[in-house]
Amino acid sequence: MATEHSDDSVYYVPHSSHAPVVTAFGIFAMLGGLGIFLNGLKTGGFDPWWSVAGFAVLASILYYWFGVVIRENHQGLTNATVKRSFVWGMSWFIFSEVMFFAAFFGALFYARVLSVPWIGGEGAKSITGDYLWPEFAKAYQAHGWPMLQNPDGAKFLAPHESMQAGGISTWLSYLPFWNTVILVTSSFTVHAAHNYIKDQARGKAIFWLALTVALGAVFVVLQGVEYHHAYTELGLTLASGIYGSTFFILTGFHGFHVTLGTFILLVQLLRMMKGHFSAHDQFGLEAASWYWHFVDVVWICLFFFVYVL
Repeated sequence: MATEHSDDSVYYVPHSSHAPVVTAFGIFAMLGGLGIFLNGLKTGGFDPWWSVAGFAVLASILYYWFGVVIRENHQGLTNATVKRSFVWGMSWFIFSEVMFFAAFFGALFYARVLSVPWIGGEGAKSITGDYLWPEFAKAYQAHGWPMLQNPDGAKFLAPHESMQAGGISTWLSYLPFWNTVILVTSSFTVHAAHNYIKDQARGKAIFWLALTVALGAVFVVLQGVEYHHAYTELGLTLASGIYGSTFFILTGFHGFHVTLGTFILLVQLLRMMKGHFSAHDQFGLEAASWYWHFVDVVWICLFFFVYVL
C-alpha cells in the first residue's frame, strides 16, 4: 500500500464522475419498480423487472464507485483530513438511518398508543370512535392491540393470529428470539474481526468476519421463513390493516438493511482475503462494523416494541 500524504493541508479532490447520477437513477428505478410491484400484487399482477433492473444498476455502479475509492486509497491519495471526511460521512449516513427508523417507530407509537385507542373509544379523544367508526370501536374494545378483527372485511383481511411473543418460557421455540440471538452474536463476531485485523492476525480476522457474514445470511433466510409462516399460516399480510402494515414496514425495512449490511461485510471479507487493510488503515471494515452494530440495535428495539410489548 502506498504511503499517504502527510501534509494535512492537501485535500485530494477526485475528477468529475457520472457515478452519483447513475446511482440516483438506479435508486429511482428500484424504488419506483418496487411501488409498481406492490400495486401489481393487489390486482394479481407480478411485474418486478423495473425493481430488479434498478437494483442491478445500483449494485453495478456502487461496485465501480467503491473500487475507485479503494484504488485512490492504495495510491496514497488520502490523508488524515480526507479520512476524517470519511468518518463524518459515515456518521451522518448512520444518523440519517436513525432518523429513518425513528419515523417508523414513531408511526407505530402513534398508531398503537394514540390514534387506534382514540378511534377504539379510549383515551382523551375517545369521542371520535363514536362518530368516525363505531364498528372499529367495538372490535378494538373486544380484542385490543394487535388489531386482528378488522370490521371492514371488504378492505382488510383479518389474520388468524398475530406474531406477538408468548411468555419467556416459550421463547426457545420462537423464531424472532433466535433471530435476536443471531444478530447479537454477530455484533461480537464482527467486533472480533475488527480487533484481529488491527492486530494483523489476518487468519483469525477472516474467520470471524466470515462467521458474521454467515450469521447475517442465516438471519435473512429465517426472516423469509417467518414471512412465509405469517402469510400462509397466520393470514397476516400487508392487507391486514394497521397491525399488518406497521409489522411488515418495520421488519421489512430492517430486513433490507440486514441484507445490505451482509453484502457490505462480504465485500470487506473479499478485500481482507486479497490482503487489504493494515493495523492503521482499515476504515472500510470499521465503517461496515458501525453499520452492522446499528442494524443490531434497531432489531433489538424491533424485538421488544413489535414482538414482545
